[in-house]
Amino acid sequence: MKWIKKGLIIEPQKDIPWMNTHAMVPFAETVDENRIRVYFSGRDEKNRSHVTYAELDIENPENGVEYARKPVFTLGDLGCFDDNGVTPSWVINHGGEKYLYYIGWNKGSTVRMHLVAGLAVSKDGGKSFTRVKRVPILDRTDEEPLCLQTAPCVMIEDGLWRMWYVSGIKWIDPDTSKYNIKYAESENGVDWVREGIVCIDLSEDEKNLARPCVVKEDGIYKMWYSYKKGYYRIGYAESPDGINWTRKDDLVGIDVSDSGWDSQMVEYAFVFTHKGRKYMLYNGNDYGKGGIGYAILDES
Repeated sequence: MKWIKKGLIIEPQKDIPWMNTHAMVPFAETVDENRIRVYFSGRDEKNRSHVTYAELDIENPENGVEYARKPVFTLGDLGCFDDNGVTPSWVINHGGEKYLYYIGWNKGSTVRMHLVAGLAVSKDGGKSFTRVKRVPILDRTDEEPLCLQTAPCVMIEDGLWRMWYVSGIKWIDPDTSKYNIKYAESENGVDWVREGIVCIDLSEDEKNLARPCVVKEDGIYKMWYSYKKGYYRIGYAESPDGINWTRKDDLVGIDVSDSGWDSQMVEYAFVFTHKGRKYMLYNGNDYGKGGIGYAILDES
């Protein structure tokens, strides 16, 4: 596997107040034969994230990017789990609606932040989303007591909703936490059964695992994720059942560049197929401060 980097395609827009900096955690879907829509979050002057999207021709991005002129989803009420930011994690089309699984940001008191998963639904094709609940869909449990249950990736198979998500292990100090990737199931996409099943765990020298992206091809589940030792890198794993995974990071085929916007770190990959070609969207230095870049799988 080898990815050919093509550069930045989505960048922060200084003239949009809620997108002053960053364009992070991309998720793409096909709009029509020639366009894709990329959901992501930008940050305002108070460093709060808001969900928006951009549309473009991924085959000819030089034709321009059309940015939504208002957020499609924004902050929760003061005091709620998502009152300091919302970031898209995954979108599922179901029953004529779009289910937006998102990361809710909330400032901590004894630790730097809380990150918990929420769910919103769109009835207008993704132009706006409304919360299904004002509380998290992955709240704390006795087995998972930290406010670090987040970044869902969701798939529906034969009526069963399957989720791979980031789960907090512990806080080392107020600024440093450790988390891995776990698995959950649901009958309706809203209420999730979590049994603490670890899919991808930390190696001895790793600090975090983040943003799983799972696709199923030829009966094999494939996951791209981020792992952090010093700075984030993109990892890769395979599974016969979506539960038992083998890490194959040496096969991922993408790393940091020698210079530029992704020379220090690469992370938050989203992999998808459009018109027979496989693409990867990803972030670079400083968690998407420069924007979203893309790469094309070399299938030669």
